[in-house]
Amino acid sequence: MKKEFSDIDKDRIIEMAWEDRTTFDAILLQFGLKEQEVIDMMRNEMKASSFRMWRERVQGRKTKHEKLRDFREGRFKCTRQRQINNNKISKR
Repeated sequence: MKKEFSDIDKDRIIEMAWEDRTTFDAILLQFGLKEQEVIDMMRNEMKASSFRMWRERVQGRKTKHEKLRDFREGRFKCTRQRQINNNKISKR
């Protein structure tokens, strides 16, 4: 079953996927998308060259996978994070 997302949700998923320290687990928790589904969305929503650049960037990156991270506690907060209005987790 294919999940349908609003344009705002798609933008947020893509933004989270581009962020180095946002894990695929966080995207799964917030939007219910597994890593492969995020990859498929990125492939469909981005230009081919942008998708290739993103895949090269995240492939094997430890910070994108919760289990591979060197750190367990603390989290990075982007200076722009306060401006994100549609982040479902931050509204809990």
